[in-house]
Amino acid sequence: MKTKSIITIIAAVLFGGFVFAAGSGVPKDYPLKKCVISGEEIGGGDMKPFKVTHEGTDVWLCCKNCKKDFDKDPAKYAKQVKDAATKK
Repeated sequence: MKTKSIITIIAAVLFGGFVFAAGSGVPKDYPLKKCVISGEEIGGGDMKPFKVTHEGTDVWLCCKNCKKDFDKDPAKYAKQVKDAATKK
């Protein structure tokens, strides 16, 4: 009985993590884990990830509040995503 409980707990934790990652909207192949503006984890905590696109490059921010700073120099932040993708 103890083994069954442990397996159930492990399955719940793994499934919960999968649902959280899938629900964030950020593609699994996105090369960055942290916001290019704030340095905060994308999809971490209570923040909802926010996608912006610059000249065909999707950039995921940790939240909508970072868009104002992104708009000041979008090419700079899109380049960071492109550079990270080439390193993978």
